[in-house]
Amino acid sequence: MAGSTKDIDALIELMARLPGLGPRSARRAVLHLIRKRALLLTPLADLMGQVAATARECLNCGNVGTSDICDICTDERRATGELCVVEDVADLWAMERSGVFKGRYHVLGGTLSALDGVGPEELRIPRLADRVTAESISEVILALNATIDGQTTAHYIADQLGGRVRLTSLAQGVPIGGELDYLDDGTISAAMRARKDL
Repeated sequence: MAGSTKDIDALIELMARLPGLGPRSARRAVLHLIRKRALLLTPLADLMGQVAATARECLNCGNVGTSDICDICTDERRATGELCVVEDVADLWAMERSGVFKGRYHVLGGTLSALDGVGPEELRIPRLADRVTAESISEVILALNATIDGQTTAHYIADQLGGRVRLTSLAQGVPIGGELDYLDDGTISAAMRARKDL
């Protein structure tokens, strides 16, 4: 690339590592940021530095925020007795975008996978069982992706919590192999309203 500096090339390389961006999209994004330096690049760089310094996982649910306990966990209006279990933070954010769930969440941090050596202890499954008791949870909604690992994880959780709490899962609209983060808000809303007992 003629006339570019090492720093710009390094920025393009880093941007190309982001999900959904390849080298060509990264070049376009960096060029746009440079052209809009005062409007975009400088505020973005400042905010990225701030987020890098303050972002952390919620100690209670696994969400990402800027305090030890996230806003959802500290909001007493969300203490409904319902706990929605998701694989990762992107799924939590997808559920929040839909606006249909008003309870609290539990982020597992992945799914069980014998092939990858991921067992219950590597996920937040023991913490989930503790929360069910400590927070007087009446319903656990398993909003896991409709993949083999997601369904294996759902069955494991159902075995662990069975009889202690009402267990439900998302219903219609979530295709087999589908991931929550890629579903539209209406599909997530319909699936949440039509959840079924396990």
